[in-house]
Amino acid sequence: MNFIELLLLAAIWGASFLFLRIAAPEFGPFALIALRVGIAALMLAPVLRSAAARSQCRSKAWPLLVVGVSNSALPFGLFAYSTLYVNAGIDSILNATTPIWAAMIAALWFQQALNRGQIFGLMLGLAGVVVLVWDTVGAGIAGVPLAIAAALLATVCYGFAVNYSKRHLAGVEPLVVAFGSQFFATIVLLPPALLFWPQQAISPSIWAGVAALGVVCTGFAYILYFRLIERVGVAYAASVTFLIPIFGLIWGAVFLDEKVTPTMLAGCTITLIGTALASGKLSGLRIKAKSKGGADMPLAYTQRVDNDKQSR
Repeated sequence: MNFIELLLLAAIWGASFLFLRIAAPEFGPFALIALRVGIAALMLAPVLRSAAARSQCRSKAWPLLVVGVSNSALPFGLFAYSTLYVNAGIDSILNATTPIWAAMIAALWFQQALNRGQIFGLMLGLAGVVVLVWDTVGAGIAGVPLAIAAALLATVCYGFAVNYSKRHLAGVEPLVVAFGSQFFATIVLLPPALLFWPQQAISPSIWAGVAALGVVCTGFAYILYFRLIERVGVAYAASVTFLIPIFGLIWGAVFLDEKVTPTMLAGCTITLIGTALASGKLSGLRIKAKSKGGADMPLAYTQRVDNDKQSR
């Protein structure tokens, strides 16, 4: 059952790139992402029924704002912009580099030591990105290099948010972090969304895609993710990172007729192996610790992703 829910979560988050690619040309990045985070905030609002949750929201308002911008408003918007030019499948693979940037930021900014395996993983993962985008950039299509840079910058934002939340939101209930980040992202995005609101009529099918993006790919996905954390632990739930690109490629090929080339598959494989090494997922397998859900999980990896509750 847990594995089925993990696959479902990966399929949902993989589909988010499909919906971005469909809706971004109609709404534009600002309006689309404001709707996405606003809908998700409404879905998660029932967490405020608890007095403890309301107290945490008030006392941690500034860190929640920072995480809302760095983990939702900015990266979601950058990916929405990227999907205007880049295939959903490629963006889903680039999204999987988040642990690479998280490890790099932890080392450079927060002086967290990396072992040789992690350093090798960083280099391997970045090499995988080069392989992945080589053909796309080489095609010479206007806007593509900037779109790829935007997607990578989005993952850098995710990496920063992981490290920031570990230091400033420790002890805060996960669903409070989820709601607070979506709420503050909505507040930040509302002015530019109104300024750049689409003037043309939007078809019902596009509106349905936006609803799916907010309700299913964000609100419901957060609830499902945190339920997995509660049941089987952070390490198991965080392994969804390695499944999202598979579904991103599948949905893009099935619904958008995107081509899946051998170069893309090679780049995806190299990137995911590098990501696993950089995050400690592979090197930590020998060190076991009990999660609060009772499942065995690697201690080194647990410490690194203990607050990686916002990746998308």
